[in-house]
Amino acid sequence: MASSSSTSNSAISSVVASAVATTTPGAGSPCAACKFLRRKCLPGCVFAPYFPPEEPQKFANVHKVFGASNVTKLLNELLPHQREDAVSSLAYEAEARVKDPVYGCVGAISVLQRQVHRLQKELDTAHAELLRYACGEVGIPTALPVTAAPRLAAGNAGTRPARRRLCYYYFFFRCGDLRFGLDERGSERLQEDGSPFIPG
Repeated sequence: MASSSSTSNSAISSVVASAVATTTPGAGSPCAACKFLRRKCLPGCVFAPYFPPEEPQKFANVHKVFGASNVTKLLNELLPHQREDAVSSLAYEAEARVKDPVYGCVGAISVLQRQVHRLQKELDTAHAELLRYACGEVGIPTALPVTAAPRLAAGNAGTRPARRRLCYYYFFFRCGDLRFGLDERGSERLQEDGSPFIPG
């Protein structure tokens, strides 16, 4: 089994090398697919727009994974404006399968999904910390010097109303809870000084 696979890979490599050596881009040059399949590239070839002669490995991978006849059938079933995206997808999946015969592109997708999950957890943690800080629940760090703690405590006392206001706006805009700070008519309630009313 391993011997036949090695022989197949050697045959593909030799054909690709031959295509690179003998094909030059330009008018009249057969596309990479027809060159690989050792056939004449006729006008209207379904492969020609998507497998240029200077990219023989692209078609070699697609042919190895999907088969030329299956790709031909797929392209003929699609509208012309859909074919380029289809070939790009096939080429990506085929290259991933050649690099990773077991998982193919699923392995790369799994890695990206794990990264998204990890980053989402970090984002949720950051939002929670921001909310705690805005609501004044974050205390003075214990690692601060003794001389800095009283000054920071005094500063925190002066900024509590601002934190409270920030906490209110966080809930108002992010959580969409319109029950706080609005009267029966749905307009924002204002205090005597013109600032928004913040529930106690």
